[in-house]
Amino acid sequence: MTGTDDADDDALFVLTAVLLTPAQFPSVLGDDYPSACEALGLAPYPDGYGVVLGQDGTGARWTVVIDDVSLVAVAIASWDCGMEYDLSPDDRSIVVSLPGWPLAVAVAAPGLPAPHDPRAEGGRPPLAPPDTDAWGPAQRRLGADEIASQWAAWREQLGDADSFSTPADAEGKPAGPARHVIDELLGYVDSPPPPGRIRSSFAPDGARTLRAEGPGWSLVARTDDIAFVLLDDRPGEVVPVGRGPELPGLLKALDTLAVRPA
Repeated sequence: MTGTDDADDDALFVLTAVLLTPAQFPSVLGDDYPSACEALGLAPYPDGYGVVLGQDGTGARWTVVIDDVSLVAVAIASWDCGMEYDLSPDDRSIVVSLPGWPLAVAVAAPGLPAPHDPRAEGGRPPLAPPDTDAWGPAQRRLGADEIASQWAAWREQLGDADSFSTPADAEGKPAGPARHVIDELLGYVDSPPPPGRIRSSFAPDGARTLRAEGPGWSLVARTDDIAFVLLDDRPGEVVPVGRGPELPGLLKALDTLAVRPA
């Protein structure tokens, strides 16, 4: 995927792009849409942004944020279908250009020097993807991304939903490492969190895949099935939460609050 055809040092050769909207944003950037915007120094504009990752003519990495969300959405849809699309943002649509990339990009523009961060000239340091050898909020959210995209593989490890249960306390709430997560989710139902803290996307058989985040935790669930929880204080561990008597109603309520892709 390339952007401009110019060969000068200021040209941006586009490698990939992502949406930054309340319903769709790189979760590595934050627990919700305002947090993700803050990570890039942006105001949480309700209509969102398009984020373009590319190299200039010297090979330097640049993250270019534009306000033309539709342009980026069309480009992503075309690429997902295996079609070529020349994503060339208009200068008037550019909100900010930031050195570095916040996400790991495995490709490079052909015919250019190897990707590298531009020389720092004051201001903020170059953006960089999180260290995959460490464990923290960003890695926890990346783990939740993987579970959401590979739900069937993770779910298969637990067997039939009817035979899987989670220990409950005297009030019927799930006990164990994820009990406080359920309490915080119930709090979301009473007091909705910031946009993007709960997101809903398509799942087979009329169900929805839910993503919810909170201080130190991430939840991935299917509205017709169970949930998985990841915690900052349990590195690399995935905690399953059975449906039980409470989870189905909670997931339904969360889906009502969730933002959805347009």
